[in-house]
Amino acid sequence: MEKQRDRPVPSDAAEVAEVPLDICEVGMERLDTIRHLNVEIFDDEHIIKTFDRDDLLMLLARSTGTVVGFKLGYQLDASTFYSAKGGVRPTYRRNGIARALLYAMLDVVQKRGYERFVYDTFPNKHPGMTVLGLDEGFEVVRAGYSPQYQDYRLRFAWAFDDG
Repeated sequence: MEKQRDRPVPSDAAEVAEVPLDICEVGMERLDTIRHLNVEIFDDEHIIKTFDRDDLLMLLARSTGTVVGFKLGYQLDASTFYSAKGGVRPTYRRNGIARALLYAMLDVVQKRGYERFVYDTFPNKHPGMTVLGLDEGFEVVRAGYSPQYQDYRLRFAWAFDDG
């Protein structure tokens, strides 16, 4: 698969943010930037188990030249894309950036022909992603307790319309 580097994402996704925002698809050459953001946002070096994934997609969000957030995911199966992790710098939260990143990822994933988009979240650790999923009309398709994260894990799903 040919990767597109720093491809602009349609501006309509960024229009939901309350700050100036540019969202770009990036390649592995920007992994250090994502690693740095992940530590700053989650105080954790772990992002995903491996980056050797089919159809890996990484997005970076910038506001007035400053990298403020990221979102990454990959093919779960032939029809389903999994959004594995994303976050926004604490000082930039509550400005619609996570929603803009979600919209941007949904747009790219739909154009790639996937039928479903899913993500997992931990409602006690990251309540904002639970609220965002419910607010956007995602369906809760799985729930269970994760001893590893000592929290409930909810899986949200979105099915793309055929028409």
